[in-house]
Amino acid sequence: MDIVHRVGIKAKVEGAYAALSTIEGLAGWWTTDTSGRSEPGGRIRFRFHDGEGGELGGADMEVRELARNEKVFWQVAEGPAEWVGTEIEFALSQAGEYAIVLFEHRGWREWSEFTSHCSTKWATFLLSLRDFVETGKGRPNPDDLLIGDWH
Repeated sequence: MDIVHRVGIKAKVEGAYAALSTIEGLAGWWTTDTSGRSEPGGRIRFRFHDGEGGELGGADMEVRELARNEKVFWQVAEGPAEWVGTEIEFALSQAGEYAIVLFEHRGWREWSEFTSHCSTKWATFLLSLRDFVETGKGRPNPDDLLIGDWH
């Protein structure tokens, strides 16, 4: 079971790569509570909050590969049980005036409602990534688009 999404960003691929490969960039579109080392062999810590100071959970990613302007590849080291051991890849390319991000969250052991929830949340965060790269303002957690009881 894999989650796959594609988004076009009206920008140069370098801008999308910076938003995906730096702590500051990731905090601008996914969650403001982002820390760690975004380099091969490094670990990035993402934490999500409910907007009232309560922590909802998080995930730690091991950075497996950074290929400048081409790919960001992580393996989930800690987080929801369904995520641990899965792989997350952002493949980048330029198509005219658009940076194309092909996103994959691979290796889910089985489908569940949580998988569907995560697919929808990933889509909203990829639109946050698009907005962040195009305008400088994304919708990272805790100001992200809520889609239900799991946030």
